[in-house]
Amino acid sequence: MFNAKKGDTVKVHYTGRLADGTVFDTSEDKEPLLFMLGKKEVIKGFDAAVTGMVPGEKKTVNIPASEGYGESKPELIEVISRSNLPADVDYKVGAQIEITNQDDSVFHVMVIEATDTEVTFDGNHPLAGKELIFDIKVEEVTPKLECEDNPLEEIMGKLH
Repeated sequence: MFNAKKGDTVKVHYTGRLADGTVFDTSEDKEPLLFMLGKKEVIKGFDAAVTGMVPGEKKTVNIPASEGYGESKPELIEVISRSNLPADVDYKVGAQIEITNQDDSVFHVMVIEATDTEVTFDGNHPLAGKELIFDIKVEEVTPKLECEDNPLEEIMGKLH
């Protein structure tokens, strides 16, 4: 059995919860999550939690905001007058709104407050500023194939 390390590819099942028990994501009834350790494909705390685990191992980890989606940044919250917004959009609290910049880049904001005259948008990730709790089970670890002098020749030799 291999301990998962940087560069290895892992398959894991997981359930992510908030401190109040609310499940925000799970791989239950889906394919396991496949990612390479150390490649920033998942949040830092999740990557660190899986490092060192072996296939079949389970654990529960608490990931602080700083190792998850970061702290909530007040500068990403903006109040805009309804007179400056398209009138044909429903600005319901909790709605995700897609914004297109002048350079055609797209980002999402969440409506966190709406009055008759103003709408407050939050550009932070919905999980920013929150401690996350993950139940993780490693299904598979595929070690990184390391080659020295002639990578192609060494790989071919290992395949035969």
